[in-house]
Amino acid sequence: MNGLVGYARISTAGQDAALQLDALAAAGCGRVFSDNASGALEERPELARALDHLRRGDTLVVWRLDRLGRSLRHLVDTVSTLADRGVGFRSLQESVDTTTTGGRLVFHVFAALAEFERDLIRERTQAGLQAARARGRRGGRPSVMTPEKVAVARKMYESGEHTVAAIAAVLAVSRASIYRHLGAEPLSDAAAWTQRACTAGGPPLAG
Repeated sequence: MNGLVGYARISTAGQDAALQLDALAAAGCGRVFSDNASGALEERPELARALDHLRRGDTLVVWRLDRLGRSLRHLVDTVSTLADRGVGFRSLQESVDTTTTGGRLVFHVFAALAEFERDLIRERTQAGLQAARARGRRGGRPSVMTPEKVAVARKMYESGEHTVAAIAAVLAVSRASIYRHLGAEPLSDAAAWTQRACTAGGPPLAG
C-alpha cells in the first residue's frame, strides 16, 4: 500500500511545529519527520531520514514548499530525485501534487525557472571573472583555482544560496577544489540524500 510520509521543519527553537504536524496528520501521513534547523543549513538529519525511509509509490508531504527546499533549485532537484525513485511529492499550502498531471506541469515550470536562475548566476560569475582579468593578473601557467575563482567561490559559498556542486559547475572545477580552497567540509552520511538531491547543481550549501 502506498504511504504518505510527512516532513516538517521549524527554523528556531522559539517556533512551534504543531501547525505543520497537525496539517500533515490531517492529510493522512502515517509517519512524520521533523527538523529544527534553518532552511539554509545542509545538515537536516530528519530530512535525510525521511528521504531514506521513502519507497517507490510513497509520497512525501510538506506543509509548504519552503519547508523542504532551501532554494528553488534545491526544491526542484530534490523533487526530481524523488520522481526518479518513483516517489511523489505534495505541498499542502500550494496544492502542488506531482502524482497528478497538473502538479507535474507546475514542477516543469519550476524546473525551467531554476535553470534560468542557474544561467544568470553563471553569466554574472563569468562577467566578474572577466572584469578581474581586465584589471590585471600575474602571468605564468594558470592554476585550476585562480585567485579570482577563489574569491567568487567564497562569495557564493558564504551567501548560503548555492551548493558546493553548483559552485564547482559554475567555475568549471571539481568539488574537491572548492572544498580544498574554502576549507569546507563534505557532508556527513546523515545528509547524503540531501547531497544527492543537489548533484545537478542548484543552490544552498549542501555539498
